[in-house]
Amino acid sequence: MAAQKIRLSDHFTYRRLFRFALPSVAMMIFTSIYGVVDGYFVSNFVGKTPFAALNFIMPFLMILGTFGFMMGSGGSALVSKTLGEGDGARANSRFSLFVYVTLGAGTLVAVLGILLLRPVAALLGAEGAMLSDCVTYGRVILMALPAYMLQLEFQIFFVTAEKPGLSFVFTAAAGCANMLLDALFVAVFGWGLVGAAAATAASQAIGGFGPLLYFLSKNSSILRLGKTKLDIPSLARAMGNGSSELMSNVSMSLVGMLYNVQLMAYAGEDGVAAYGALMYVNFIFIAVFIGYTIAISPPVGYHYGAGNTKELGGLYRKSMVIILVASVVMTAAGLLLAYPLSYLFTGYDEALLAMTVRGFFFFSFSFLFAGLAIFGSAFFTALNNGAVSALLSFLRTLVFQVAAVLLLPLFLGLDGIWLSIVLAEGAAALLSLLLLWLLRGRYHY
Repeated sequence: MAAQKIRLSDHFTYRRLFRFALPSVAMMIFTSIYGVVDGYFVSNFVGKTPFAALNFIMPFLMILGTFGFMMGSGGSALVSKTLGEGDGARANSRFSLFVYVTLGAGTLVAVLGILLLRPVAALLGAEGAMLSDCVTYGRVILMALPAYMLQLEFQIFFVTAEKPGLSFVFTAAAGCANMLLDALFVAVFGWGLVGAAAATAASQAIGGFGPLLYFLSKNSSILRLGKTKLDIPSLARAMGNGSSELMSNVSMSLVGMLYNVQLMAYAGEDGVAAYGALMYVNFIFIAVFIGYTIAISPPVGYHYGAGNTKELGGLYRKSMVIILVASVVMTAAGLLLAYPLSYLFTGYDEALLAMTVRGFFFFSFSFLFAGLAIFGSAFFTALNNGAVSALLSFLRTLVFQVAAVLLLPLFLGLDGIWLSIVLAEGAAALLSLLLLWLLRGRYHY
């Protein structure tokens, strides 16, 4: 007998919450894993300099794709609230507008990114073979940028459409394609960075254009792409509310660039390569928190729009318990798996492996705090409070991290760079707790 479908309007017990969130968590973990595949094949089959180049230019490429995440997060919160208010027609019109705008923006940004790629990489400090590798990888990736933006957006809107399982299906299809093509293009055909980039671009096309076709067709979800109109106020609200997610992703990329600059100064290319390995593993661990917040946000937005404060409070309390337990488990897992996961990327170089393992040990303690900080920002986005959400994201991903990565190395050297993320996430978690407590009376959660 098929499991009963879970709707946004339901009462969420722990069991129902786990069932509803599991596809989104699995989707984000799978996304992170297949995102790691490029790094694995480049590191082990192409070389250390191309691997460093890939990680060096990746923050810039991620910045260009963040518009899709902003429109997905901010747009989903507004569409969920509109559904909670009982206006399905307007919800679909807004959904269509957000998707069409993302597709147009992705095309424009892709062209600009290809033109700016070389000067940006050079400005950040890449030179010689590393600069050429940055441009080679980046230009292929940018050709699929419109699809990548749509992929990020649809991953969130599938939950709002009460189809979280389909989000995982499309993500799994894209991920399997990426892994298979990476093995074929890089390991078998020997196409190097071009092969790795082509595999990723193809997977993004599947992950972005596949859902586009689904929502354009007659489907069984509560959302469907169709006619819309230019609704500037709704567009502005979605962008404003999703600005925290935009800020979070842009800031993380900018901070990633700063980390690379600091690591080049303190440890050279080995430092950049070690940091790249840490980031790949970090993506997988953080994916648990991001996947959960993607799942929880539409029900929060729905019950906020419906004025159901009792259910809103239940979602908040259960989420806090889940986040805190997951934080402890993942910190322990990070400490236990530091060596085998580091070996996966850097086992071919003894000195680089030692550096990566040491960095991983320090880095793992950041998982104690990251979940709470991520949840706090996402919770306020779901409540359509973009200002508070943006403040949390801005301080967590930019201000705290920039201050830490600039100051700690002055006293602790290379170890200070690895510890920067721990200090920044800890400060952000404390601020999230404070704001959640201060604003509890306004939203009655």
